[in-house]
Amino acid sequence: MTAPRAAIILAAGLGTRMKSDLPKCMHQVGGRPMLEWSIDLARKTGAERIVSVYGNKSPQIGELGEANNTLTALQDPPQGTGHAVQCAEAAMAGFIGNVIVLYGDTPLITAETVEKVFSALESGASVAVLGFTPEDAGAYGRLVVKDGILDRIVEFKDASEEERAIGFVNSGVLAAPAPLLFDLLGEVTNENANGEYYLTDVVGLARKRGLKAIAVEGDEAEVLGVNSRVDLAEAEASWQRRRREEVMRAGVTLTAPETVFIAYDTQIGRDVIIEPNVVFGPGVTVEDGAIIHAFSHLEGCIIRSGADIGPYARLRPGADIGPGARIGNFVEVKKSTFGPGAKANHLSYIGDATVGAKANIGAGTITCNYDGFGKYQTVIGDGAFVGSNSSLVAPVTIGKGAYTGSGGVVTDDVPEDALALGRAKQVNKNGWASRFRAAMQKRKAER
Repeated sequence: MTAPRAAIILAAGLGTRMKSDLPKCMHQVGGRPMLEWSIDLARKTGAERIVSVYGNKSPQIGELGEANNTLTALQDPPQGTGHAVQCAEAAMAGFIGNVIVLYGDTPLITAETVEKVFSALESGASVAVLGFTPEDAGAYGRLVVKDGILDRIVEFKDASEEERAIGFVNSGVLAAPAPLLFDLLGEVTNENANGEYYLTDVVGLARKRGLKAIAVEGDEAEVLGVNSRVDLAEAEASWQRRRREEVMRAGVTLTAPETVFIAYDTQIGRDVIIEPNVVFGPGVTVEDGAIIHAFSHLEGCIIRSGADIGPYARLRPGADIGPGARIGNFVEVKKSTFGPGAKANHLSYIGDATVGAKANIGAGTITCNYDGFGKYQTVIGDGAFVGSNSSLVAPVTIGKGAYTGSGGVVTDDVPEDALALGRAKQVNKNGWASRFRAAMQKRKAER
């Protein structure tokens, strides 16, 4: 029987190398804060209790943890990773299962990797650590393994030359039964080069008790910790590569994969074609067979089966583009529904509107939905034809099958199958242009 699981997420670091007023773990990868990646990871691996540890200078981390339904613990002042885990002890009171320590600045670790760490405990280890073998071991803590057993973890500053030559290093992720973990932490001292309480010391303390410790090897790309804007960009690039490959394997065509940017919750159906330089913000669903042309930006929207979007389209939150509908170049849609086969092909803004099936929106059309105080609805019926360069002043309804003349300002409802002419009557003044030019030329000559 699998023991209950919990997770403690360390996110109290100041992140000074980020050079930011925003706490490090609030910075985003794939359109979501890094802390949320770790919380989601904990849930995916069955953690029934999650504690987010934050610092006194980063209350936003605590607030984000609470917003994601985790418990929170304050580390003040910061005294190392071991101390940070100890700060979560009260929140973990009464929990007797296995607990894993994760980090709010390592957003790329997969559930499969964490499962391997938990499995090591369930196979008889008292402490399990996630390690990896980088090309350059640098200043990582070294994992000292003897006969398949993890004997100790040595921080780089405290390591001998022989220990520094070890290529197998510590990711920071560690798991143990919760009562044992906090018992071992009670024996940790700060007698080291940094004067901090190291979480890593629990391995050596466990071994002194004759307990078994195991190091599980993971992928270097997964355990990338973000400490600077450069690291953040690398994490984003790594995540995007992974996600692009996933969607392509699932039946999506990316004609230039490296130029498409996907969000953490983007959902894309089969046989979708996505051209270069498309950006997905959070909250986008694309159904089967749709086409997203180049340089389009989408967020918070639904694109139904067979719809055709862009190029250079912008779909904002609340846009719902129906099956076979067409949103063309330089068209912006916000909080509006397009029925099946409806079209807005060129240079238009459609906001707070309902567009019926097979309706046609002419180039340059604007829904005038905001008066400085409130937003108002425009309703365009099935099969209606809105002439180019029209201004539809909401609230207004264009009836089923109705037409509006080009260049019109439509302020009143248009009945079904009617023609609305909302522009001023044209007046021609014969000869005016030649008289105007002559007058202007004379004035210029007299100067």
